[in-house]
Amino acid sequence: MMKQWMDSDAVVNRLKRIEGQVRGIIKMIEEDKSCEEILIQISSVKSALHKSGQVILEGHLQHCVLDGIREGKEEETIKKLTSAIEQFSRIV
Repeated sequence: MMKQWMDSDAVVNRLKRIEGQVRGIIKMIEEDKSCEEILIQISSVKSALHKSGQVILEGHLQHCVLDGIREGKEEETIKKLTSAIEQFSRIV
């Protein structure tokens, strides 16, 4: 579930644009477009997903991590942060 601190509408809109890009790539493959054109579009989708992850990770840092530390849950918060960073690093 998205938290109040995150502009969930903006994130959802960004992901819907990515979804449209993926559908476009499928259409390009079906229409036998050049591999180079398809790879350019795949790179674009990858970059857009990475940016979406950055937005979500930033929100996690600014709110979830700070809240956890303020509540005295430093060790648990650091474990969750480490996990989030590991997940995000797999996107690249």
